[in-house]
Amino acid sequence: MPPAPRAAALAAALLVLGTGTGCSLLAAPDTRTPGNPRPIPPKQVVLAAAQAMDDAGGARIEVVQEGPGGRRTASGTLVWGARDEGELAVTDEAGTGRLALKDGEIDLAYQGGAAKHADRSTAESLDPGAAPGPDGYAGGWMTALISTPGNRAYAIAQNVPLGSLGGEQLAGMTVAHYQGTAAVDEFFGTDQELSPQRRSATVDWYRRHGVTAIGFDVWVGPGERLLRLRETVRGSAGTTVTTTDVPSIGTGDPTPSEGG
Repeated sequence: MPPAPRAAALAAALLVLGTGTGCSLLAAPDTRTPGNPRPIPPKQVVLAAAQAMDDAGGARIEVVQEGPGGRRTASGTLVWGARDEGELAVTDEAGTGRLALKDGEIDLAYQGGAAKHADRSTAESLDPGAAPGPDGYAGGWMTALISTPGNRAYAIAQNVPLGSLGGEQLAGMTVAHYQGTAAVDEFFGTDQELSPQRRSATVDWYRRHGVTAIGFDVWVGPGERLLRLRETVRGSAGTTVTTTDVPSIGTGDPTPSEGG
């Protein structure tokens, strides 16, 4: 799996933020986050959560996408670092299937059908709504399934001006909720993991679908634990919301759940 999530850059960013704000990362977040007398900048909290997720080496994820095209779900485990593996049960307009990731190679097979193959750079071609061929962008569903939550949280923290919505209840605990919006050009324009061609194709997809900005939400719990990520896209066809929950972390065997 690619550097997850850009460990050297992330550590440097955390160091700069820690010295610049005078706030201890140990204080962000904890059960006192709502009303904490020492507020922690949202960017700092999310970067710390991204680093903690990276250090965990794996996580169980549950992804739900709802929009004009219907409802899609996926659940299973991703493992990164020394191992690059994943197994997800998926359900979408093409049916129920299983996505397997191994050393950057991806196979997606639906019940009764032959497996379709791609690698990280062509993962979007596996989307049921993708145009023929391996190139281009199809809305980011497949990219979300094979991206580590820490990598995505890092990208949000670095490219999205985040504000705090205070504390709320999630997964039986009080957590911090952060929210922000970024222009499509700005969010993807600085992504150095995309080739110039893929970056152009991605931005072009959003433009063609009438999307100028993307909304992001991040939920962080006690112990700098990343619990949920959400992406909201409003365009000419309507609104699509993709939510990724992280119910558990660790490097267990990548075994998908039954039923997706």
